[in-house]
Amino acid sequence: MPVLGELENAVMEILWVHREPMPVRDVHELLARRRDLAYTTVMTVLDRLSKKGIANRELQGRAWLYSPARTRVELVTAEVQDLLAWLSPEERARVLAELDRI
Repeated sequence: MPVLGELENAVMEILWVHREPMPVRDVHELLARRRDLAYTTVMTVLDRLSKKGIANRELQGRAWLYSPARTRVELVTAEVQDLLAWLSPEERARVLAELDRI
């Protein structure tokens, strides 16, 4: 189960690489180099990431600026913790033992 969808991941990759808050326009421009995407699609993805608590957004003038709310490691750690919460202590121990082999 992926933590993020494919497009969400592509957007977050841009935010993780660029450490400064970015407007939708800049994120769209970078994504458009690799794929054909509407500006409004990128705007919607960033808005949803913000609502999920994965990206921060702040209003600067008339533009929303977006930045990561969590590092990639923090995001994956939270997802793994959520998944492990569904398991019994014995199952959790087995999963962690398997992961330790990686």
